[in-house]
Amino acid sequence: MGRDHVKLLNNLEALRRKAGLTQGELSVKAEVSRKSINAIENGIYVPSTVLALKISKTLHCTVEDLFQLP
Repeated sequence: MGRDHVKLLNNLEALRRKAGLTQGELSVKAEVSRKSINAIENGIYVPSTVLALKISKTLHCTVEDLFQLP
């Protein structure tokens, strides 16, 4: 994806908060570090397909609800 990831629309923080979860709680449920959740929310890290699917399953949404291309 190269540098195009900066254009990726990221709704993770909003959906996490709507679910009433902290970064730490989401990280435990998705089996990833809290730092990874933070990096994804801040657009520093683009998750793998597997991680995106785990997060979407945990938040009861689709991957497209979490991430979109403009």
